[in-house]
Amino acid sequence: MRGINLHGIWAIYRTEMQRALRTVWQSIATPVITTALYFVVFGAAIGSHMQQMGGVDYGAFIVPGLMMLTILTQSISNASIAIYFPKFTGTLFEILSAPLSAFEAVVAYVGAAATKSIGIGLIILVTATFFVDLEIRHPFWMLGFLAITSVAFSLFGFIIGIWAKSFEQLAIIPSLVVTPLTFLGGAFYSIDMLAQPWRTISLFNPVVYLVSGFRWSFHGVGDVSVAASLAFMTGFMAICLAILWWMFRTGYRLKP
Repeated sequence: MRGINLHGIWAIYRTEMQRALRTVWQSIATPVITTALYFVVFGAAIGSHMQQMGGVDYGAFIVPGLMMLTILTQSISNASIAIYFPKFTGTLFEILSAPLSAFEAVVAYVGAAATKSIGIGLIILVTATFFVDLEIRHPFWMLGFLAITSVAFSLFGFIIGIWAKSFEQLAIIPSLVVTPLTFLGGAFYSIDMLAQPWRTISLFNPVVYLVSGFRWSFHGVGDVSVAASLAFMTGFMAICLAILWWMFRTGYRLKP
């Protein structure tokens, strides 16, 4: 039995990172400008009428949700386009015929997508410090949630990239499903503010668990327990891995 093809993993990972570096200024400018606009709209306009939420200044309160919104969309976008583009150009067969296992290919592509998402998340965090006084109570857990979320949704994006048959399908889930769920998942408010039955209904939104765990790492408060957040992330990653295993095993939309 051969060992892990580290050279092959590194080759794909390096190629994906170099592709991102060619648009580094766009990659940096977009989250910085978007973050500034969110703070102008939510922090200044709304925050002036809502001084605190859960004992935290509103400007600081929205930082985890703002980071999560960008991380989810970027993770899905980076990973989905990474595997869809070889399908679109017809070069996917070179990857499938290379001495590279399915596990190694997923590690390379998902690792690159997650790395880019983590970098963008940290850029947003640095940008936020120019607008609000930010204290991270649990920095280790913050980095852990940042990494786990980036990896989990990069896996999800990789699945979308394999499933999609067109660029329209590639964008439909992030734009019509993930983004609305994030806005309705307590990214810019606490679900404790909602009246029943809407608060109970919100608990069926998976993004609530992501935002809550991430916000807890910043401010020590969350809408659900940290254990629930970790359980959701673990289960979501397991489901994504199982789907990818099935896709590569059956060749679903990978082989004619």
